[in-house]
Amino acid sequence: MAQKAPHTSRHGISIAIAAMMLFSMFFGAGNLIIPPITGVESGENFWPAILGFISTGVLLPVLAVIAVAVTGNDVQDLARRGGRIFGLVFPILAYLSIGAFYALPRTATVSFSSAATPLLGWHSTWAAAAFSAGFFIVAFLMSLNPNGLADKLGKYLTPVLLVLLVLLILLGIFTIDHRPGQAVDDYAGHPASTGFVNGYLTMDSIAALAFGILVVSALKYKGLPAGPKLVRGVGLSAVVAGICLAVIYLGLGYVGNIIPKGSEYSDGAALLAAAAQQTMGIPGGIVFGLIVVLACLSTAVGLLGATSEFFNKLVPRVSYRAWLVIFCLISFAVSTTGLETVLAIAAPIVGFLYPPAITLILLTLLEPLVRRRLQWTFVCALIVASIWAALMTLESLNVATGVISPLIGWSPGHAQDLGWFLPTLVAAVVGLVIDLAGGARKGVPLGGESVADAENRTGAIPNG
Repeated sequence: MAQKAPHTSRHGISIAIAAMMLFSMFFGAGNLIIPPITGVESGENFWPAILGFISTGVLLPVLAVIAVAVTGNDVQDLARRGGRIFGLVFPILAYLSIGAFYALPRTATVSFSSAATPLLGWHSTWAAAAFSAGFFIVAFLMSLNPNGLADKLGKYLTPVLLVLLVLLILLGIFTIDHRPGQAVDDYAGHPASTGFVNGYLTMDSIAALAFGILVVSALKYKGLPAGPKLVRGVGLSAVVAGICLAVIYLGLGYVGNIIPKGSEYSDGAALLAAAAQQTMGIPGGIVFGLIVVLACLSTAVGLLGATSEFFNKLVPRVSYRAWLVIFCLISFAVSTTGLETVLAIAAPIVGFLYPPAITLILLTLLEPLVRRRLQWTFVCALIVASIWAALMTLESLNVATGVISPLIGWSPGHAQDLGWFLPTLVAAVVGLVIDLAGGARKGVPLGGESVADAENRTGAIPNG
């Protein structure tokens, strides 16, 4: 037993570092600016709203990382369960949305508008372009060695980021004396579901499907053996990162909830900058600027590493470093269009991707529990979720609403953008019945592979 103690200790340290790495990759621009606005707009309905936000901003990403660990597969392998077309289209859209076409440019634009402009007085397009260029050069250099991400993010950036966030939150809670205002818009009537849907904007559940394999790789690199021990290590890392996220979200949301005249701020970044100045004066602005830059830079590094590894696997002829250069250049170009343009891209993409993403995560976790290969359950549910999400997206863009609205408007939760859930659930149940019937007739799970065979093949599905 004494001989195993050093290994156990090293594994524990590796898990802790992986948890901090995961937190830092999750906690970026959207994670910083969305909770305070949720706090402002939810008013007296703060608790159901923030808990709804945490369910999609924390719980789902944690489950997504665990799903990746249980299967031992990356997002592309998971998505193939929905068929060849879904298996190709969904991962590409997911990686582009969390990468060069949305989330990556947002890290640079939020850093500039929230840190460089208030602290340095930079406003011009040329200044924004110069800042973005420097930002992506640093992110590129940090992303060159993907196996070193855990050390770079977990050991150095994340502890500093956490200390600064906790300092801002505690000072805000204990020095700002104000009562919450009234809930506005959808938060007045449906605070929990509105918070749930707004949690989509963090993009963390999508990103978790990409980040999960990075955590698996990082812990393997640190010496954790494949199998149940690795699954438990990844799961523990995800839970620790999720707890940190939840605490920070609660704190940031509460600061937004109690700050005077919160509705007058244009966005969460301006609100937090004001909170920092109110609680700490000029040093507060510097602290807030550091928080924004560290949060956005750490997320950019994680996104660059994940997207470059994915496209290198998809197109091996283009090297990992070449993809890094490509995505840095595209992200830089998109970021120069400004924050409003970048954010305008988000709503349709996020609205389309989240229903199939949530479905994929939950079904992946369901499969080990039923201990059989589920084929039609995945296919039926993911097809319905994708079609329903596409129709919802077209309706939100005012495309053929006269035809689309009667088709999907009857579903419960449609007004809260949750109408996809019931049809997808019905499709999943139909597929499950087919899978169970097929397995009973053949004597093995549908798909020709028993759970025991799957365990031996992946070395990742835990016993029980």
